[in-house]
Amino acid sequence: MKKSKNEESRFRDELNATGISPLTIRLFQKIINAHYRKTYRDMPWRRTRDPYRILVSEIMLQQTQVERVLKKYGEFIRTFPDLRTLARAPLSVVLRVWQGMGYNKRALALKRLAEIVFQEYGGRLPSESQELVRLPGIGPYSASAISTFAHNRPCLFIETNIRRVYIYFFFRERQQVRDTEIMPILEQTLVKKQPRDWYYALMDYGVKLGKEASNPNRQSAHYQKQSAFHGSTRQVRGLIMKTILASQGMTKPALRKTFSTLHGDLDQVLDGLLKDGLLQQKKGRFIIPSA
Repeated sequence: MKKSKNEESRFRDELNATGISPLTIRLFQKIINAHYRKTYRDMPWRRTRDPYRILVSEIMLQQTQVERVLKKYGEFIRTFPDLRTLARAPLSVVLRVWQGMGYNKRALALKRLAEIVFQEYGGRLPSESQELVRLPGIGPYSASAISTFAHNRPCLFIETNIRRVYIYFFFRERQQVRDTEIMPILEQTLVKKQPRDWYYALMDYGVKLGKEASNPNRQSAHYQKQSAFHGSTRQVRGLIMKTILASQGMTKPALRKTFSTLHGDLDQVLDGLLKDGLLQQKKGRFIIPSA
């Protein structure tokens, strides 16, 4: 630990003296890679180059802690081992396997993505981020991450752990740091010959920083403290979906009785689930769509 601290001191001295130079970049890369070699986090999606399995992990990891994803990822892959199986599966089955992950819209988007890939791409997931971003549930970050992790392409992307690393090393005395300020430095420091491992290394170092008392992400202009889950609309949506999945559908009076504490909010939540395509209303009952 003392040695790495000395390396960090040397990096900061050089950064203060010369700014972002070839030497500061080498020192930064050395610190990140040294930590990666010592504390590599072994996860199933890091052991594969299968684009589908990496896609599933990236969708699951959206707004969800790694520990929760690790508990569900294996079951999901065993049940839906490829895009074809997922595309053909009933939505109700996909949602049942997804239970416990939260944000059911992601499961719906993943299934729709699988259907589109078979209809428009011959069953082969696109490899270019420009194509991936057009698919349901995939934003610019996920598209670049999938392209990098599945195909080792040097795409540029930022997520919470990566942001934490760059703020800590390059913006330590700043507040309201924007991602547009980080991106040019990310590009300069990117290890283009092995971007997959470089991004894993950045993320692992970011996890370390996140466990420390002073979270560098609080200095980000994009920082938002996550709202409480208990009593939130997210929790209610999840409970309603779980209840309906366990039944053959429910009427609104039955739902109102089950969720009596919601009062007038139930209509709003149900409307949202209908709009998102997670529920449909048939003969007065709320059910999971058949397709």
